[in-house]
Amino acid sequence: MDITPLVPEGRQVIEGYGAGRFRVSGTLYEGSVLVTPAATLGWAVRSWEQVDLASLEPLFALDDIPEILILGCGPAMAQVPRSLREAVRARGPVLEPMDSGAACRTYNVLLSEDRSVAAALIAVE
Repeated sequence: MDITPLVPEGRQVIEGYGAGRFRVSGTLYEGSVLVTPAATLGWAVRSWEQVDLASLEPLFALDDIPEILILGCGPAMAQVPRSLREAVRARGPVLEPMDSGAACRTYNVLLSEDRSVAAALIAVE
């Protein structure tokens, strides 16, 4: 029997998180990461307070800037300053902050729906 996968082949799927790392499509990444459907990159950010437009620049340099940018704020959701939300929106994506666990799950769901999405995920212990 043929089974259609939920996520198109070759896409970056978040498989696990915790202990200060992420497992994405079979690869372990220590620390925070930026995840797009095509690639996963290490990210120097350690707390949501360090997130600014410059830290997100690798996502804005993509040929296909995502419509939705999920921000995994760490162990708990944070109130992201309006100025950051507006600055990100001016570059294209809508910024959606949530805790990193919820961000991983939400990214995977949107990816399975073939939505234009990326995730900026702060590692949790």
